[in-house]
Amino acid sequence: MIRSFAFTTQGRLHSQDVEVFLMPSLLADTNLFLWVDLEDATPEESRQILAEVFHFHPLSVDDCIHVSPSPKVEVYEPKEDDRFAHYLFMVIHAVDYSRKDGRFATSELNFFLGKNFLVTFHGVPLRSVQLVEERCLKSTIHLARAPDRVAHALLDSLVENYKPALEELSLEIAELETEVLQNAGPQILEKIIAVKKEVVHLKQIIGPQRDVLARFARGEFKLIRGHLVPYYRDVYDGLYHIGEIAQSYSDSLSGILQIYLNVSSNKTGEVVKVLTMITIITTPLMIVGTWYGMNFQNMPEIDWKWGYLYALILTVVSTAGTLIYFKRKKWL
Repeated sequence: MIRSFAFTTQGRLHSQDVEVFLMPSLLADTNLFLWVDLEDATPEESRQILAEVFHFHPLSVDDCIHVSPSPKVEVYEPKEDDRFAHYLFMVIHAVDYSRKDGRFATSELNFFLGKNFLVTFHGVPLRSVQLVEERCLKSTIHLARAPDRVAHALLDSLVENYKPALEELSLEIAELETEVLQNAGPQILEKIIAVKKEVVHLKQIIGPQRDVLARFARGEFKLIRGHLVPYYRDVYDGLYHIGEIAQSYSDSLSGILQIYLNVSSNKTGEVVKVLTMITIITTPLMIVGTWYGMNFQNMPEIDWKWGYLYALILTVVSTAGTLIYFKRKKWL
């Protein structure tokens, strides 16, 4: 699906859902800014926009169409025979966390940012893109005056959307802290390990994106005007803070795992203690029973009238003596 918007340099909507054959004319008008959004585009739509209208470099088009494992930003400057204009190509990832699945889902968003155009490409609907589109169409602050402004709004919205995912993850960790103290069973261990893996996954997502945004924050790119660099730096700071939160979650989960191991160790120790007590307490009974179970002919107790009662009393007294000894030692 192709959505397109043409805005004036004052940020007012000039036209919407522009026909593909009219886009080159709008690009030639220096008083207009063209934003084309490709959502779950067909190969034909992708070829029309990326190759035939904007003539982007084949390498960036290939990176855009195929899923990229990590975020990145590259500058493409035209050479002698190139038909494309100077542009930035960026790959970034939106994130969502579902407590039902217990997994972070990432969605790729690709940017082609030029002096008077912005092309966004994504395979699934993204809330960030929808929100920024609505703001551009309805806002009175004239957000859509330039492509670098809209790109900043998209990045800022992507980072803001990390917060609900982090809140969901925080609730998950809080529940694990409670459960590990109440019922430290094998299922809890599986949950701890699963959530820890997702936190590691989150850190792997944030780390490269933070490096990409750091380049914007330093003002490396000419297509980002100087007065907007502090705004990009603010987005970087927000993502950096999210990375710190993710690290604190990782530390919390390590602590929860240690608590689980300690609780499990204590339970195992209690079981071993009980079994040891049972063994020691029954030792006198076993000794007496084994001794008088030999039944040799010259054992005086065998022919003794009170032999059975003597063996019984000896068993009871020795067992009771063992219990009293343990009580005095405070082992019971």
